[in-house]
Amino acid sequence: MIKPIVIAKTANLDPLAILPNMANRHGLITGATGTGKTVTLQKMAESFSSIGVPVFMADVKGDLSGIGASGVLSEKLQSRLTSLKVDDWQANAVPVTFWDVYGEQGHPVRATVTSLGALLISRLLGLNDVQTGVLQIVFKVASDKKLLLLDLKDLKAVVRYVGENANDIKINYGNVSMASIGAIQRGLLTLEEQGGDQFFGEPMLAINDLMRINEEGRGIVNILAADKLYNSPTLYSTFLLWLLSSLYDTLPEVGDLEKPKLVFFFDEAHLLFTNANNALLEKIEQIVRLIRSKGVGVYFVTQNPLDVPDRVLGQLGNRVQHALRAFSPRDQKAVKAAAQTMRANPDFDAEEAITALGVGEALISFLEEKGTPAIVQRAMIIAPCSRMGALTKEERNTLINHSFLYGKYEERVDRISAFEKLSENKEIPNSSPSSVNTTTKPGTTNEDGGLLQVIKEFLFGRTGPRGGQYDGIVQKTSKRMTTKLINQILNALLGGKRRK
Repeated sequence: MIKPIVIAKTANLDPLAILPNMANRHGLITGATGTGKTVTLQKMAESFSSIGVPVFMADVKGDLSGIGASGVLSEKLQSRLTSLKVDDWQANAVPVTFWDVYGEQGHPVRATVTSLGALLISRLLGLNDVQTGVLQIVFKVASDKKLLLLDLKDLKAVVRYVGENANDIKINYGNVSMASIGAIQRGLLTLEEQGGDQFFGEPMLAINDLMRINEEGRGIVNILAADKLYNSPTLYSTFLLWLLSSLYDTLPEVGDLEKPKLVFFFDEAHLLFTNANNALLEKIEQIVRLIRSKGVGVYFVTQNPLDVPDRVLGQLGNRVQHALRAFSPRDQKAVKAAAQTMRANPDFDAEEAITALGVGEALISFLEEKGTPAIVQRAMIIAPCSRMGALTKEERNTLINHSFLYGKYEERVDRISAFEKLSENKEIPNSSPSSVNTTTKPGTTNEDGGLLQVIKEFLFGRTGPRGGQYDGIVQKTSKRMTTKLINQILNALLGGKRRK
């Protein structure tokens, strides 16, 4: 059996630990700025790594990168360890892999437009329900016509194609408003200006590369450099939601394991729920509820417990509550809500304790063996064995260059997709007649019968791909002239027969 991972100690020096077989029941780390959330996150991450559990987390402030270097035993740290009677602390670096959407502080991380889907793309573009419906038509048209949506230029090309062929497309797919097409195009332009185009493309991130264990049996901690990405909050939260969705869609059902296959920390979690419509909230709730059976634990990190909707909050079993400041009515409501969501301890008032907690101190309630929440305890977080603070640029680059993944994602691949097909005016399956290139070189043979077929269509017309009839030169001649010509031919033929 895997030993519990000790995170903190009470005033009586009782250890508080997460049970590895309960770690996939998710968790929540909350508290005001400067109360110790980041150190708690780092302690949890290195503890999971030590028992062979890979971790993914976003580094918004840049200070989590220090987990890749050994800690330093300062006087202050020694004093804290002594007061908690921690005698097994040993400076130790954690195996890490760095990722960066912009490819500057880690391996580039990319996704295809298709892999995100219309719902998440519409969130990125800030579309309303009607505009999202048109975007869904764009995705459906691309799928039906086998137009690959890999990067933003592919999506822009298909949006333009749908707009230009709206009258034909609405027959089979529904109404396409030009105002909605314009809104989508403006959203894509804004996304490009934010650098979002760097996120889309190939090679796409392979989920298995986030779930690796090193030769010593320690889980790799994957760190997303998010200090720049965080300046585009919607892109940041949508990327992390896509990653969660990909894990949910890709991983097989495994039930309850003795330890998770991956632990996912979602820092600044309030961004995930800001301006989220009902469809997106339902998707998030579904993922959080069901992904635990695939061996993934999700831990939300945010300042205020009210940032997380109740229907998601109820799924989070392991809780660490740092200090909250109750200056406003909303803050007071948050303090009360945080206290009420923990199993009461008769020895103290949780609501009063939350506002009196010091830095590095927290109210903690982890799940017990039967899956029930333990009575909330007031405790001090044990310091991580890795460095508390950022790596230098040189240290980070050394780790990136020596990564086992170096070279796999660095070069972008741009294969033939929707943009190239539409730019070259290649024939699009089941498309409107105006978008089909029917040019045939003289003297060559094509699928319709070569030169003879071309002459036939020129004289007598052709049938379009949707069944419409296109006139040839004969049909375009006036009916009166055609009738006169036919009568002359018939008279000549019949007259010839009579003479015979």
